[in-house]
Amino acid sequence: MDSRLLIAILLSSFSATSFASSHREAPSITKLPKVDATDFYMFKSYESGRSNYVTLLANYQPLQDAYGGPNYFSLDSKALYEIHVDNNGDAQEDITFQFKFNQELKDLQVPVGGKNISVPLSNIGKITNDSSSAQNTAETFTVTMIKGDRRKGDRNVLGTFKKPFDNVGTKSIPNYQAYADTFVQNVNFGSCGSGKVFVGQRQDSFAVNLGEVFDLVNIKIPATQLAPSGVNAEDQGLNTIADKNVTTIALEVPQSCLVSTNDTVIGGWTTASLPQATLLNPNPESNLNSAAKVGGAWTQVSRLGMPLVNEVVIGLKDKDKFNASKPANDGQFADYVTNPALPTLIEVLFKDATGGAVVAPTNFPRTDLVNAFLLGIPGLNQPKNVKASEMLRLNTAIAPMTKDKQSRLGVIGGDTAGFPNGRRPGDDVVDIELRVAMGLLCTIDGVNTAVGCKATDAKAGGISFTDGALQSPQQFGTTFPYLNTPVSGSPFNTASK
Repeated sequence: MDSRLLIAILLSSFSATSFASSHREAPSITKLPKVDATDFYMFKSYESGRSNYVTLLANYQPLQDAYGGPNYFSLDSKALYEIHVDNNGDAQEDITFQFKFNQELKDLQVPVGGKNISVPLSNIGKITNDSSSAQNTAETFTVTMIKGDRRKGDRNVLGTFKKPFDNVGTKSIPNYQAYADTFVQNVNFGSCGSGKVFVGQRQDSFAVNLGEVFDLVNIKIPATQLAPSGVNAEDQGLNTIADKNVTTIALEVPQSCLVSTNDTVIGGWTTASLPQATLLNPNPESNLNSAAKVGGAWTQVSRLGMPLVNEVVIGLKDKDKFNASKPANDGQFADYVTNPALPTLIEVLFKDATGGAVVAPTNFPRTDLVNAFLLGIPGLNQPKNVKASEMLRLNTAIAPMTKDKQSRLGVIGGDTAGFPNGRRPGDDVVDIELRVAMGLLCTIDGVNTAVGCKATDAKAGGISFTDGALQSPQQFGTTFPYLNTPVSGSPFNTASK
């Protein structure tokens, strides 16, 4: 395939989405923060000596304030958290990694006037290891690998593991990074080998100027061409969520466990499900989990594959429907891709202010986007026998890039190991997707007609839009689980250690 045509098709895959990660993106999920998926990553491991592994990261519980005690951010013991892999392109899971959590109350007590009284806090002293007697609560999780249908397939329990305490602060946990590192645990996947697992709090790995974006894209310098001389519009330090944490579910899996014998491309997405019925208990017992009784079939309430889809592509009326849907049924959402609303909104907001320079693309329907968005990219990460469906796709035959060689622009930056060939933490999907949504594809001579548009269809296609919140590979680590140590709950460090 001509390299320019490949780049053009790659670019088209980004136009379906833009702006902000999947934080509180649907009406119903705002009521259920513990099961709200915020980001999903899938990439060839770039830790030294681990290139034959695939890393899967699913972030949950958005916008955590580090000081959010005394309960902090346990995961829901009544929920199922899952990572799904489709390895034959049929839009159905072939492998599922299921995570089930349990929170134990130790009921620590102190003597007060001759009586032992239960303490109101989650810890009462320094936490020094994973079995610290100072913890009032402790979480464990069980991982199950399922082959076939997520509910009916063959199940293999991989083990039960411990989850670190959240980053309460430096007096409770003086060296949180060293403490959390002890919870990176080995897991045996059976005949295909062993890997690593970690579940715990991390600094939010997404960068976005969230407040200004949702305030009618109220960005002072929304494009590099509009920046004063010497000013880098792409790096204005405007990451609104830099001081927030998330909870990360992380797996490193041998590549051979995930791929089929006929293809090197895999698709992935994460979901969370809850029992269908909830009955509030008017007389809870003295424990952590009796305020409500639940029952019925598992019901999916959150779904995330490609970044940003439900946030700014799917219409408000269908956001809950998307979260409950499966990839095999994604045809019902096709209009949101062929006739995306976001570019039109950008035009309304900026056309007059820029003297008519910002105009949405006019090539409808956007059939080029349907091909790339739902099928994967021909010659890069499209499965051999693909069924149209939305998910993150990774060609495992493409070697990973070391951090120092990664481009924050992924494939369009000349780095085929990056987004949309999977997604790494340092891939700057906001800037990429915003620019392409406004027609960058249509400005590429010689290939625009092949993908259904021409330069006159995208008058703003050459504008380098940005939100001013830089995302870069250099901001992240080089070892599993790659994401950064969470923000401390005691940022001022005023207490003695």
